Amino acid sequence: MLTSVDTDLIRVLADPLRLRIVTLLAKETLCTTHLVEETGARQTNLSNHLRVLREAGVVETEPCGRFTYYRLKPDVIDSLAGRFAELAASARTAAENKRACP
Repeated sequence: MLTSVDTDLIRVLADPLRLRIVTLLAKETLCTTHLVEETGARQTNLSNHLRVLREAGVVETEPCGRFTYYRLKPDVIDSLAGRFAELAASARTAAENKRACP
C-alpha cells in the first residue's frame, strides 16, 4: 500500500522538469550550471525545482567551491519502485478476485 510519504514523492516526481532532472542525475552528479545547459531551464526555476527535490529527500548536495553538485539518492527511488512492485504483484492476484454486486 502506498503511504502519504509515497504519494508526496509521486507528486514531486510528476513534474516534467523534476523528472528530467532526476533522469539526468541518475546518470551522473551534476552542478546547477550543467543542469541549466541540459534542460534549458532558467537558473532560478531550476534552483526552485532542486530545492523541492532536496526537501523531498530525492537528491543530496555536495558543495564544491562556488558550485553545488547534486546527486540522486537511489535508495529513495528503490523504495518507491518497491511499492509499485508490491502493487503490481497484488494486482496480478487480485485479477482472479471479483466481488459480487449486491
